[in-house]
Amino acid sequence: MTNQTTRDIMAALDALLEEERAALLAGALDKIEDVMQRKSALIDALANSGVDDPETVSALQVKLGRNQVLFDQALAGIRNVASRLSALRHLRKTLETYDEHGRKSALVKNEANKLERRA
Repeated sequence: MTNQTTRDIMAALDALLEEERAALLAGALDKIEDVMQRKSALIDALANSGVDDPETVSALQVKLGRNQVLFDQALAGIRNVASRLSALRHLRKTLETYDEHGRKSALVKNEANKLERRA
């Protein structure tokens, strides 16, 4: 590929990394799948373009690292929400009390409340 094509690929990847960052910061996780597919294609094209100079792609590597940190933080946030929702579901199903000796006991609700209609 020519240098112009390599520059075009790098410019497209740079713009896409900024788009990815904006989506992550805005919490627009629905846009991430499309961005990831385009990013993968651009990285493959850049690898096939024959770029040998690490300084040429160093700015892109910095942005890739920055976005990876944002991904990690987004995943941690999702895990925290899932954990909290699980804890809330657990609270709905159990009642934890302490006896006179300070031992914890739990009353577990076996069935959900159901309304039965009879003819």
